[in-house]
Amino acid sequence: MVKFNSTSRLSNIDTKVILTQTDTTVGFLSQDALKLCDIKSRQPSKPFIKVYKNFKALKQDKKRVPNAQKNLVRRLKKTTFIVKNFSFRVANDSSHSSFLREIQWKYSTSANESGKNFSRIFCEEKADIIVEDKNKLFEGKASKLYKINNKKIKRLR
Repeated sequence: MVKFNSTSRLSNIDTKVILTQTDTTVGFLSQDALKLCDIKSRQPSKPFIKVYKNFKALKQDKKRVPNAQKNLVRRLKKTTFIVKNFSFRVANDSSHSSFLREIQWKYSTSANESGKNFSRIFCEEKADIIVEDKNKLFEGKASKLYKINNKKIKRLR
């Protein structure tokens, strides 16, 4: 476990698991989905939310948002979208997007075992890097979840 007081030294963290306060709640971030599955005791077939640093990164990843819903996706904050069984969120929050400065995206999941509440002890054992600011780590409200296509918007959470 490595503790940093600032995010400026986090450039080579491709497959490390980071415990941090995300734009919604305390969470694990990593580009290694299998590592996250192992930590959360979760089935590998269950997909993770992909968090992008901005809309340009989403476009570079060749992910398309239906034209009719582009404005909605740009406007709504702290919201996860599902398009054709692909879930994503754009982290406009400056502190959260700073982890994605070098890397365009990361998988994101809540910092707990599947189906359980946040436990700081569990998280500190499992994380490679812990990033904590003055607000500390806290379990906040989960992001809103919408399934969208060209014609419909359905709120799932």
